Amino acid sequence: MTRKNTLPYRLRLPGPTAVPERVQKAIAGPVLNHRGPEFTDIVKATVSLAQPILGTENDVMFFASSGTGMMEAALANALGEGERALVLSYGAFGERFSSIAKALGIETEQLAAPWGETVSASQLEEKLRENNFQAVVVVHNESSTGAVSDLEALGKVVGNTDAILIVDSVSGLGGVEMRQDDWGVDILVSASQKALMCPPGLGLASISDKAWDRVEQEAGKKRYYWDFRKARDSAAKDQTAFTTPVTLMCGLNEALTMMHEEGLDNVLRRHEQLSDTFRAGGHALGLSDFARAATKSNTVAVFSMPEGVDGNAVVAHMYEHFNTVIAGARNWLSGKVIRIGTMGHISQTDIETDLKYLASTMQYLSASAKNG
Repeated sequence: MTRKNTLPYRLRLPGPTAVPERVQKAIAGPVLNHRGPEFTDIVKATVSLAQPILGTENDVMFFASSGTGMMEAALANALGEGERALVLSYGAFGERFSSIAKALGIETEQLAAPWGETVSASQLEEKLRENNFQAVVVVHNESSTGAVSDLEALGKVVGNTDAILIVDSVSGLGGVEMRQDDWGVDILVSASQKALMCPPGLGLASISDKAWDRVEQEAGKKRYYWDFRKARDSAAKDQTAFTTPVTLMCGLNEALTMMHEEGLDNVLRRHEQLSDTFRAGGHALGLSDFARAATKSNTVAVFSMPEGVDGNAVVAHMYEHFNTVIAGARNWLSGKVIRIGTMGHISQTDIETDLKYLASTMQYLSASAKNG
């Protein structure tokens, strides 16, 4: 695809996201000894900075990984072959969780809702009354649809059972409120490349005492690199179990420092305000939210396309004419939606520029559709 302009490159995906200059400079520093004292100080500081963002007093463990790797790590440590997981599925990443579980030999059942909606606590409660599962698995912020799960309500239901609650907050953490301990989230996984304002490649996990009881059991589990027990033992020494992407850890430390300087409440409020502004601007252009859930994402806007306009053409036009990279869909929604990130290091100016370019694109494509 060839661009027709020399405008600055604008990464406006729902991840990976643009990396602030301060974080880039931190990543560009010397490569440190991953077992040396300088790096152990960084690990220790990064854990302390991450805990309030996760809403936990648990240790936070780091891995060289994408978000999908952390999803697999959560399942591989929580469930052995033949054990049962209930996956709440209403988007692409719920489907991915199911696929990973099946690949690991975990017996998997879905409690599904239409894409764009979520499963309610009452639906989950009824399902758990009828069946015995070792884990309930949910995506916090479903970036394929823009819907946000009510983790507080779901956590109360799961907390009354022997099951543990496994949550993917890859695209939510840092932009959507997370209170792991208060909400009863037993295994929380995320990654660096979205609202945490870093390049891809660094995953993180936080484990409750209830979940550690399951992690400690062998029960036919197949794990080595992903073994949370190794990671916990290393975390006690302010290290990671295996070679860490040390430069990314330096970047994450700087990114989390920036978030604390802004104030965590202010960070969440900024995401909420900017996403509301962006959705309102999209509505003014005649676009509608794909998500119909009670809570819509503060980190990604997902718009349904009007009749006659192909979402893939919108993505292509935004790149070719405005050097702005947004996302479509790589599933049955291809051509039917566009997805634009409202997460991480963004400002009101970014949102205004997005809307200006999107308005021009929609006007051009709508006119083309009318003219046949």
